[in-house]
Amino acid sequence: MTDIGATIWFTGLSGAGKTTISTEVAKILRSRGLKVEMLDGDIVRQHLTRDLGFSRADRDENIRRIGFVAQLLTRNGVVVLVSAISPYQDVRQEVRQKIGNNFIEVYVNAPLATCEDRDVKGLYKRARQGEIKFFTGIDDPYEPPFKPEVECLTEKENLEQSVAKVIEQFDVLCSNAAVASACL
Repeated sequence: MTDIGATIWFTGLSGAGKTTISTEVAKILRSRGLKVEMLDGDIVRQHLTRDLGFSRADRDENIRRIGFVAQLLTRNGVVVLVSAISPYQDVRQEVRQKIGNNFIEVYVNAPLATCEDRDVKGLYKRARQGEIKFFTGIDDPYEPPFKPEVECLTEKENLEQSVAKVIEQFDVLCSNAAVASACL
């Protein structure tokens, strides 16, 4: 089996469900025998981008670095699942263009109030109290994708429904004649 390289980029507010969905997608893709790597924004910040803050420039650089790693892995036959807030449309588009056709953008969409209710780390509370500055959704904007390949409405659909949407879109990508035998 030849492995297909692809990047599935999960974007959305903190607490929307990006990591939860991507973890389940990873299990399914690995069960198919595909090479899968997860790049979670929180973990990447601890290891690869700990030198960056949360200014607009630093957030853009964070996403560019994640995108660079995703691009390298993708071109080497790995399915890369990125779960990062990635709040700004222009830098997400920049990463999409660098990776090319094997890029799937997944907008993990949940209302701010729902994300705050799910916040086990207390980050939203701290941001509202002024302890965390430049927190996406509170005092820094989130720019939703214009045309994501997938939109998961995690307040309205269950985990299995969201995962199924992502897998379906991955299968559509794989149905391309050039890569069909590699994915299925």
